[in-house]
Amino acid sequence: MQAFQTVNLQSLIDSLVSLSAAFIFGGMIGFERQFRQRTAGLRTNVLVALGAAIFVDMAARLHGQEGAVHVVAYVISGIGFLGAGVIMREEGNVRGLNTAATLWCSGAVGACAGADLVLEAGVATLFILAANTLLRPIVDQINRRPLDVKSAEVTNMVYVVTASDSQKMVLALLEKSLEELRYPTRDLEVHAFGDDEVKIQAVLAATSIDGPQLDAMVKRLSDLPVVTQAYWSASTSD
Repeated sequence: MQAFQTVNLQSLIDSLVSLSAAFIFGGMIGFERQFRQRTAGLRTNVLVALGAAIFVDMAARLHGQEGAVHVVAYVISGIGFLGAGVIMREEGNVRGLNTAATLWCSGAVGACAGADLVLEAGVATLFILAANTLLRPIVDQINRRPLDVKSAEVTNMVYVVTASDSQKMVLALLEKSLEELRYPTRDLEVHAFGDDEVKIQAVLAATSIDGPQLDAMVKRLSDLPVVTQAYWSASTSD
């Protein structure tokens, strides 16, 4: 049978080493993800690394180094589609980007192992683990900083809800108040809010503002009899 005629013990051992390396390194990456209860955990990262290693190893055996290079390109794009499946958008916030990036890196580690670059796959694994662990305290420290610091790049928005027949007057008051604070608007929209009210949304051009100063302004607006509510928010989702 042709299947037995193509058996090559040396190639089989080579494939075993490649797949074992992909299994171990993918498992190391996946263990960290599983420990943190992420969507793509131990098994997913192992399977991604193994799948990439199998395809690259098979291509290298059938068509040599050139075939392996072609398959690596397809592995990169294929895992990109897989990673897109774990990215979710919830209430303006994007979640799963780090998990998707980790899957992409697991595929790269598997491709290295499949191409017999076992040591390179090991080094890559260490760097991936370092990115997911050692950088975490730095990210947490940055995220604890207030959004209105000078270095923060955010979108600041002021909202005012008022009766439809008071729209022009409140809009003029809002523009005048922002002008006095020297906060020019990048965009100004009016949306229907219920049956007889409108919501005025002013997007500020400034990416860093004085929080207490803006608090005082919206407080003055909310105290007006014609204003139902006034508030401002800062968003980094853009």
